[in-house]
Amino acid sequence: MREGWLQGARRVVSSHCDERPAGVIPELVVVHGISLPPGEFGGPFVDRLFTGTLDPRDHPFFAQIQGLRVSAHVLIRRDGELVQYVPFHRRAWHAGVSAFQGREACNDFSIGIELEGTDEIPYEAVQYQRLAAVIRRLRERYPAIGPGRVVGHCHIAPGRKTDPGPAFDWVRLEVLLGWRPGP
Repeated sequence: MREGWLQGARRVVSSHCDERPAGVIPELVVVHGISLPPGEFGGPFVDRLFTGTLDPRDHPFFAQIQGLRVSAHVLIRRDGELVQYVPFHRRAWHAGVSAFQGREACNDFSIGIELEGTDEIPYEAVQYQRLAAVIRRLRERYPAIGPGRVVGHCHIAPGRKTDPGPAFDWVRLEVLLGWRPGP
């Protein structure tokens, strides 16, 4: 990892980020699920959302999110491709109104990883493998990220967000990370 960028990830730089508060480093990973348009995979639309170039004429749903200024650090597509938008030392705008263990504003101290998917459709095996590999790399740089410090958007914004949803297999991820014995 050089200057906060993963080697091997396609880099699509987002301006939807800023500096973390002074002295704050990542100590939490927030797993999200995303598909644009909803329920559809592939295509350029997640890149366009995170770079502020999404055209509302491309799909009726996009009018609802026009002007939204959001980003994540990394996207893991259905085929396992890694796309990085924001270097890890900067604050991506992925969590919104959120709290973890009583601490608000999770964007300040977290890394946001999007999985291309929906709440109801199972994620792909390669996505779990890539996610575990990215988390292992992050732990080398940010050792506070460990068991209990990888959560879903649903956990830090309950009632407002549901992703990565019931289709996400937390046990599978914990086994891949070596945090839980395998079957």
